[in-house]
Amino acid sequence: MPYVTASDGAQIYYKDWGTGRPIVLSHGWPLNSDSWEAQQLFLASNGFRAIAHDRRGHGRSTQTWHGNEMNTYADDLATLIDTLDLRDATLVGFSTGGGEVARYVGRHGTARIAQLVLVSAVPPFMLKTDDNPGGMPIEEFDAIRAGSLADRSQLYHDLADGPFFGNNRPGADVSQGIRDAFWRQSLQAGHRSAYECVAAFSATDFRADLDAFDVPTLVIHGDDDQVVPFEVGGRASAARIKNATLKVYPGAPHGITDTHKDELGTDLLDFLNS
Repeated sequence: MPYVTASDGAQIYYKDWGTGRPIVLSHGWPLNSDSWEAQQLFLASNGFRAIAHDRRGHGRSTQTWHGNEMNTYADDLATLIDTLDLRDATLVGFSTGGGEVARYVGRHGTARIAQLVLVSAVPPFMLKTDDNPGGMPIEEFDAIRAGSLADRSQLYHDLADGPFFGNNRPGADVSQGIRDAFWRQSLQAGHRSAYECVAAFSATDFRADLDAFDVPTLVIHGDDDQVVPFEVGGRASAARIKNATLKVYPGAPHGITDTHKDELGTDLLDFLNS
């Protein structure tokens, strides 16, 4: 299996498909690179080198006790990019992966980066605070943590069967296979890693990171996202990033990498070729 080694010795697993200009895909919580399979296959089949890694603590990467926070995630991403000597790359971050991409830019700049894409992403700042009154109350994230400690397997079932894919909406019909894949990937994450990542995606302030974006950026978000609400995520990020392009999927849920995979693939390819 292909791995790169982080500064603390953690082994970061990655998939490297196709040839051409590199696209690096950062996954959401508490998933792994398998969640990008549809987009990775599509992009690699259309002349790009599509690379997706498992964040530390998730999937096949090392389940470290420490380092389950955005600075380390971003540095691990930098290790992957530097080790593979990627240049003129496009970084694509879904949900928590959008935070990882943003923090990468904030810490490492864009010397190797040509484009950025945020998909259903957690920036600029999810948590409600005095200077972020439009954010989400901490009680919502405390409930996720409590569910994780009580019965994390059931928590992941509940997320997949309900808000993640919008399967709790009238008329929704998300396949059992998609929901089972979410549950399977989620249980591959380490318990501590997944627990601590809740704070990483919810309580990290990415506003300064977005201010450092200086390459073409596409923001994609569903306006019925029940996990990262559109107003908190996509709309706020697009408004903050200089010259960002915002693409809204009407009625779409959080997990558009599965529910809207064909539309997402087309939009990514159009942006890559723009």
